[in-house]
Amino acid sequence: MLDEDQAQRPRGTVAFPISLAWCVIVVVEADTAWTGGRDRGPGVPGALRALERAFDLVFRAVANPWRHLGALGFFFFWVATASGIYLYLFFDTSVTGAYESVERLTHGQWYAGGVVRSLHRYASGAMVATVALHFVKELVGRRFAGFRWFSWVSGVPLVWLLLASGITGYWLVWDRLAQFVAMATAEWFDALPLFGEPIARNFAFPAAVSDRFFTLIMFLHVALPLALLAGMFVHIQRVNYADVLPARALGWGAFLALLALALAKPALSQGAADLATEPQTLALDWLVLGFYPLIYRFSPEALWIVAAAATLGLLILPFAARGERVPVARVDLANCNGCARCFADCPYAAIVMQPRAGGKAGQKHAAVVAGLCAGCGICTGACPSSTPFRSSERLVTGVDMPQQPIDAVRAELERKLARLHGEGRVVVFGCEQAAALHGCAGRGAATLSLTCVGQLPPAFVEYALRHGADGVLVASCLEGECVYRIGDTWTAQRLAGEREPHLRVTVPRERLRVVRAGAGEEKTLAQALTRFREALARMPRNEPRGSSRSKAPRALAAAQTGARG
Repeated sequence: MLDEDQAQRPRGTVAFPISLAWCVIVVVEADTAWTGGRDRGPGVPGALRALERAFDLVFRAVANPWRHLGALGFFFFWVATASGIYLYLFFDTSVTGAYESVERLTHGQWYAGGVVRSLHRYASGAMVATVALHFVKELVGRRFAGFRWFSWVSGVPLVWLLLASGITGYWLVWDRLAQFVAMATAEWFDALPLFGEPIARNFAFPAAVSDRFFTLIMFLHVALPLALLAGMFVHIQRVNYADVLPARALGWGAFLALLALALAKPALSQGAADLATEPQTLALDWLVLGFYPLIYRFSPEALWIVAAAATLGLLILPFAARGERVPVARVDLANCNGCARCFADCPYAAIVMQPRAGGKAGQKHAAVVAGLCAGCGICTGACPSSTPFRSSERLVTGVDMPQQPIDAVRAELERKLARLHGEGRVVVFGCEQAAALHGCAGRGAATLSLTCVGQLPPAFVEYALRHGADGVLVASCLEGECVYRIGDTWTAQRLAGEREPHLRVTVPRERLRVVRAGAGEEKTLAQALTRFREALARMPRNEPRGSSRSKAPRALAAAQTGARG
């Protein structure tokens, strides 16, 4: 179908993204050893993070396309679906009528059908580009192993469904490009030992193509996107509160960009298909059809081998990746009252509510699905039993993290509060995935780093203030950078009284400061701490007060008095 010159022309264009993808994989494997924690070094992950933060300055995190690629993928799918329904109303599914009906839509009603056709074309391409970027971002961030394996594995087939949906759409136009795509696809499938007669014979001469062919292609062009949609929802089944709808500003911005492109460069056909001749010059859609020249540059068999190897490699990648075993949350039935707050707050659907054995009718308790648990501790922060004011010697909560039990957090807080002295005594709760706290230590501040800031029960803020701290600073990730997706959001809502368990209204809000400082932004955090201490210096000194935990206030107060004396 293509002469030697045409086969070689796109070679570099196609080779570049393939080479780039290979380089990304090599860099990820060599530069980013998976530990489950933050990545502070340079390289691809750091460069991508810097790019996202640069876009934040222009769009803000809520409308930053880099932070909402999944939501944009869904959005472009719906735009393509809505525009496709309109086009279907005017499409003629016959050999002689297909091309003409598309031309009437494009030129006869350019103000509607022409614009809608272009929107359909560009929304489909935008979805392919968005999925590709989403794939690279997840690969670079190594978000494919451990508890994330299901989302990764279920996403691999979606790439093929998406490409197949786009390819069948190009067939329906039945122009010269569609002719090339049909013949090249037939030759590619003929390389498989599945068919008794070559499929390419169906395109050997004009009379070989019948109306049944277009009925079949139309069926595929409807069935494949439906299968894609079903797969997309399977893809997010193990993700609570999945980002499937972009913010209004981002959604309108994306749609207006598509509309502007549709008006500035309308999608046009490339002449009616003619099976008696071979197309000589074609404008390919490199996003969807970019691999087709490889069929002629190498061989159909070679392309099948590469496609199969790539697919298999991506499917086994989560199980071949090196990684530490994530500690799994543990439920203590004696301290679980079945409130289901942990169930509601878990980002990865790792907590289920089960009937309590021997309990009353309808009484339930939380249970952890080990294979889904991210080990983030957000459930601990949601549990009402995590309050540090409980008078028991050992604090046991309803659901806890073995690597950092809430009792150990309380004990560490009490030890560090006892050593605080001077003016502007601040307790800094931080996140292991965000800015490191080492720059805050030794500056009249007691620092406690948690697996995720969502692990922090709001009552710990009040506990620190009651036990002698002048202020509490909570340092979380930048918006959109939470490694566990929503830990920073839940913490902000709990502290604002918008989500249970909430910080009590009696806690003086002027003594609480919430700061967003991502990985590598230790200077930003240190500056925020300095400003907070300056503000606290203008307030009366906060003295220790009594609480339901009777022994601790007196012991801490005595220790602090001795330190000041």
